[in-house]
Amino acid sequence: MRQFILPLYLLLGACMPVTSQDTATRSDMGTVTESALPPIKVFSAPRPVPPHVSNRDLSRDFLDLAFQLESGRALPVLTRFDGPISVRVTGAPPPNLVPDLNRLLYRLRSEAGMDINQTAAAAANVTIEAVPRSAIRKTLPQAACFVAPNVSSLGEYRSARRSARVNWSRMTARTRVAIFLPNDASPQEVRDCLHEELAQALGPLNDLYRLPDSVFNDDNVHTVLTGFDMLVLRIYYDPALRNGMRRSEAARRLPAVLARLNPAGEGLPPRRLGSTPRAWINAVQEALGPGASPSQRQAAAREAVKIAGVMGWSDHRRGFAHYAMGRILQASDPKAAHAQFTLADRYFGATPGTGLHRAYTASQLAAYAISQNRPDEALALLGGAIDIAARHENAALLATLMLLRAEALDLAGRVSEGREVRMDSLGWARYGFGPDWAVRAKLREIGSLNPLKGNVGRI
Repeated sequence: MRQFILPLYLLLGACMPVTSQDTATRSDMGTVTESALPPIKVFSAPRPVPPHVSNRDLSRDFLDLAFQLESGRALPVLTRFDGPISVRVTGAPPPNLVPDLNRLLYRLRSEAGMDINQTAAAAANVTIEAVPRSAIRKTLPQAACFVAPNVSSLGEYRSARRSARVNWSRMTARTRVAIFLPNDASPQEVRDCLHEELAQALGPLNDLYRLPDSVFNDDNVHTVLTGFDMLVLRIYYDPALRNGMRRSEAARRLPAVLARLNPAGEGLPPRRLGSTPRAWINAVQEALGPGASPSQRQAAAREAVKIAGVMGWSDHRRGFAHYAMGRILQASDPKAAHAQFTLADRYFGATPGTGLHRAYTASQLAAYAISQNRPDEALALLGGAIDIAARHENAALLATLMLLRAEALDLAGRVSEGREVRMDSLGWARYGFGPDWAVRAKLREIGSLNPLKGNVGRI
């Protein structure tokens, strides 16, 4: 079970596939209601970054994604849907769910080559049921969304949840899957759940920390399917693979599949990132997940940083450990937190495919620069990060970065520019954070960073 998320939202639970003992989670952001703020903004044409990965790395990644559960337990065979895939929406969907679903289905058809369409038929392969958060939490207290096999409603899942019927490892093919989403969360929270859960309903059930540019990663940096993810799903549904295929047979067929689907990867050298030890995963989850005390979180974060050093990592996982340490130190020691964010940015910068990671660290480094009355430094940090957040369709991060830019412009004496940027951010904030009170709380939070406005805050 994934129990945390990287960004500036809150420490949110995330989503994963469910067995009879494993369940997916993501926390909520609040109810969307009528607003006195500017209209909600939505992303238009997707701009995914094309995957840039060696086929030797991709083969290993695909096999680990497709033939393991997140717990590390092996799956005996590959399972997927055969033939056209139908998706229906039930329950009480919020206004943004169907438009976001239509955009996602279009991407799955055009980028992953899948034969998938929406239907109203009760016999749909995938049922997306939109229900109140309270109904999900009554079933799984720490969850905000999850996916389960061989059921089509929350009531059906409750009846079967302790049986082999909803155990992914017992399956030899997929015919019916249900996704349960909150209908009273922010638009982005609903969409993020939709992307993660539909990807795992259709394809791999595992997550790998070593993947820097994927939704199939427990750090949850990416919240919409990436170019890498679409390639993985295209491979997953290639005719050369089939239901019931064992790992050894898939491994023999993959080289030809990858050469055909990712020809550029044939000539790229492999990075061969090492596996992620369970001790590091446990430390990160304790540091950022629910239930731990502040001292326990700090000790766990230090352990994650220590393990990353012992492992000799110089990739994004080491950066993530430092980022977690920085988040934990912010309240008690802002200067030490800034040093951790600086280290995180250094390691992120050394790993390909981590532009979005660096946008997160840019937000933290810019916030510190604003609190120290260094607006030019903040503006330099924020410039490229804003476009990256927009490209990755992360409205909450985009709004945060824009609000930080507005404060930096105010500090630099460019007040009218700051006012314009702040106003422009509000539509994105409504998509990212939801109700007016959450948007206004983010405005106050970031405004408190400005030393000319009184109390210096943090994000």
